[in-house]
Amino acid sequence: MELDLLDVHFDLKDIKPREIEEVLEDPFSVRLLPDQDRPDGEARYYALGRTVTDRYLFLCFWSDGKNVRVVAARDLTEAERKFYDRKYAQFK
Repeated sequence: MELDLLDVHFDLKDIKPREIEEVLEDPFSVRLLPDQDRPDGEARYYALGRTVTDRYLFLCFWSDGKNVRVVAARDLTEAERKFYDRKYAQFK
């Protein structure tokens, strides 16, 4: 998939494109169902994941199967990190 980082709502100096790719490729990432009730009709997905360097990130993105456009990215909150860790423990 092609990663589209045009017009993002976060600092690309703080969250590197490689970290975003790592979260999207994380086999244990938690993907949440799309946000269906948007006025523009665009489905957005949410992902909780971890990078190779153990940085936990939240992503909001949309995908058409070929391209992934990341809308927002940030570090996980403590509650989100505990949720991710519980889900990760189920797969181990």
